[in-house]
Amino acid sequence: MSSPVYSLHQLGWRASYAQHLALDDFESAYPARVMAVHRSGLAVHSSRGQAHVVVPQRVVDALEVSIAVGDWVLVEDANERVARLVERQSLIERIGAGTDGHRQSIAANVDTLFVVSSCNEDFNPSRLERYLALAHQAGVEPVVVLTKADLCSQAGAYVAQAHGVARGAAVVAVDATRPEGLGALARWLAEGSTVAFVGSSGVGKSTLTNALVGNQARLTSAIRDDDARGRHTTTGREMFLTCTGAWVIDTPGMRELRVGAAVEGVQSAFDDVQSLALACRFRDCSHGGEAGCAVRAALDEGRLEQRRWVSYQKLQREVTEASRTARERHENNRQFGCMARSAMRAKRERQGR
Repeated sequence: MSSPVYSLHQLGWRASYAQHLALDDFESAYPARVMAVHRSGLAVHSSRGQAHVVVPQRVVDALEVSIAVGDWVLVEDANERVARLVERQSLIERIGAGTDGHRQSIAANVDTLFVVSSCNEDFNPSRLERYLALAHQAGVEPVVVLTKADLCSQAGAYVAQAHGVARGAAVVAVDATRPEGLGALARWLAEGSTVAFVGSSGVGKSTLTNALVGNQARLTSAIRDDDARGRHTTTGREMFLTCTGAWVIDTPGMRELRVGAAVEGVQSAFDDVQSLALACRFRDCSHGGEAGCAVRAALDEGRLEQRRWVSYQKLQREVTEASRTARERHENNRQFGCMARSAMRAKRERQGR
């Protein structure tokens, strides 16, 4: 059975992608979208159909962040090989586990990020704030999706809490097990658009994906009633076509979410705290009790929740540390480059004698 063929528009191609390409690029290569990333290469779709392509080491070395599901690449006409990465419109990323602070791509060229939580013990406002910061940093519209609403007698209370955290972003409560219950998501699922689901394990991301795709072959694990936590249901990132013609990226549940140097993202996610800080009497206010501190006044009067203030401070420390680590890594790379060039010059001089 032949693989389906989609037009570039159906795959999510935008005219803005071509602005960063030259005529020569299209003479020797064609654009294709990354559906999945494997150790042996990439599964891609293009107007020519489906293919598996390899990524040369020179392309890998030129990338600051690895190729992600949702990326567009140029594939060489003569070989099933990536010629280059097309400049991204957006990239959802986090800092990977460990101490080296490396950036880890989650999904690329996403129009809407569905931040999924559930109306039970999994609901965590501070975790939502982290996901919202990632979306704002990437310039992607965030939408908070609350699952298990049909199993909760106080779903309205969870929706109200989410509105308080999301501050202007849409919040929708859904029953992921019923296709008719997903109508609230329809406005973000136009043909050619790309959405991604992120959230903890067991909150219903894969169930939502299955319902939108109309394919139940991707099995999900039921949530454990005793602790309201789920098992990992997705082990890798993949991109699927929904019944409406939109593309959806399902992601594994994340045990740890570090936002890295997401300065603008954190500021946008906490715009209320930022506004209060700017209203302090002194520009260098530490918000620890100085006279005229607008943040402290808001905390004392209950206009700013103590939990939200603590969450903001924690993320600010994380951003500061990640920025410092990035600068140090850049300086180390620069010094290594200088040493390597000096060694090459010395070698050429010795050979020229």
